[in-house]
Amino acid sequence: MTFQKVIAYQTQPRSTRNITADISHIIAQSAIRTGICHIFVQHTSASLMICENADPDVRRDMETYMQHIVPDGDPMFLHQDEGPDDMSAHIRTVLTNPDLTIPISDGQCALGIWQGIYLWEHRTHSHQRRIVVTVQGDK
Repeated sequence: MTFQKVIAYQTQPRSTRNITADISHIIAQSAIRTGICHIFVQHTSASLMICENADPDVRRDMETYMQHIVPDGDPMFLHQDEGPDDMSAHIRTVLTNPDLTIPISDGQCALGIWQGIYLWEHRTHSHQRRIVVTVQGDK
């Protein structure tokens, strides 16, 4: 069986948003007990990640590291149509994940105790982001 839903978020600039509860709710709606949940962000300047869910310093450190390796406005970037954070946001997405696949066991995300699912906004402005969630498996 397959179940699919699209969810939208208004992001904050350069931030992470915990979407674990929303994904868990969609899995519950699907009534699938064993299978997989595929999550895909339909944008080229935001990504998804499974990350530490207890200490927000981990996500801040991820952002700090990303700013270090992919600085905004680097003169080597030709593409800056939407500002100095344009190409750096695209590179951040390529280096991370526009999609995730998570196992479903007993009707729930089979995440580890310290894992959460996050939408990671790479632009320096708020954006409306769409995520397609597809749940497949057996009831």
